[in-house]
Amino acid sequence: MNIKNCKRVVFKFGTNVLRNEDKDISLSRIYSFIEDISKLHKAGLEVIIVTSGAVGLGAKKLNVDSSESLSLKQACAAIGQSQLMCIYEDGFGKYSINTAQILLTEDDFNNRVKYLSLNNVLNTLLDLKVIPIINQNDTVSTSELEEAGNPLYGVSFSDNDKLSALVASKLDADLLIILSDINGLYDDNPKENPNAKLISEVKELTSEIENYAKTASNGGRGGMITKLQAAKVVTHSGGFVIIANGKEPQVLRRIFKGEKLGTTFYPVEQLSQKRRWIAYATNITGQIVINLGAKNAILNENKSLLAIGILSVKGKFSRGDVISVLDENNCEVARGIANYSSEDCSKILGSHSDNIYEILGYKNYDAVITKDNIALI
Repeated sequence: MNIKNCKRVVFKFGTNVLRNEDKDISLSRIYSFIEDISKLHKAGLEVIIVTSGAVGLGAKKLNVDSSESLSLKQACAAIGQSQLMCIYEDGFGKYSINTAQILLTEDDFNNRVKYLSLNNVLNTLLDLKVIPIINQNDTVSTSELEEAGNPLYGVSFSDNDKLSALVASKLDADLLIILSDINGLYDDNPKENPNAKLISEVKELTSEIENYAKTASNGGRGGMITKLQAAKVVTHSGGFVIIANGKEPQVLRRIFKGEKLGTTFYPVEQLSQKRRWIAYATNITGQIVINLGAKNAILNENKSLLAIGILSVKGKFSRGDVISVLDENNCEVARGIANYSSEDCSKILGSHSDNIYEILGYKNYDAVITKDNIALI
């Protein structure tokens, strides 16, 4: 990867990178990031920042444990967000660079009209040479409540790793840089295995690579799983991803000078904007299980999903909702926009398309999900 060819870059800063050992804001580190990004911005790079830290800053100011309850976490976010934004605004202001605060919830991605509107706003800000500072709106976000209340419900994002990936994907960014307190992806947990090796390059996110993250997270180095999920979104959108240690001295300056730091993920086959939204950006409200014949038709023959291939329906969804498509082993193979509700799908499953009108009394489509509205996972 020639980083000098990048025109648009998303930077994601984790909470632990922005704080010191006392859990106070690390002003020296964050101003170092601001200084390096300012130089890149003035040289013509389009910059978007996705930042964590609001909840931690608020908890520190209140001297409370934000993990005690969701409402307390939301209160901490409300207090810490203004402090966090003030630091960014002041820092970039010293270099005569304007910033804009954008707080997002899962509904801003789940609703396709809002999703498209967000794209217009962000592109307008970039055209005006403004740096958008983006964070999850933890004060009003309900994703954790919805996930806990419905095991079939999948939100588009519940952390800033995935949020940064969705932003990078939506804006067709060339590169996403995720800075955390870890060096990158290892083949084992480095805290338990001193011989664990850093994987410097990932050409394709295989199941073996994903298993490395699970091993690491189980060993206490949490967060790598969500970072790999973010990498999958961006690489399938045509962009590169670098996961590096933000506590390394002058890490951004060194990356943009071409030094190999952390783990670099390379782009793979690119999905269309619509399929990116279906696959990654919207909430999942239900599931359908399909047989082997339907699975083969979707994966290998680029065909629509017909009712005759459906074995069962899980959850409750409406026509137009995005649902998850599972094989007989409950492995997700695709996501798609449903042409029929869960109630109607339960009535027509296993039936030939010619019989849909007789069963339901109406017929909108031959397919439960048409091929243009299917995104393979």
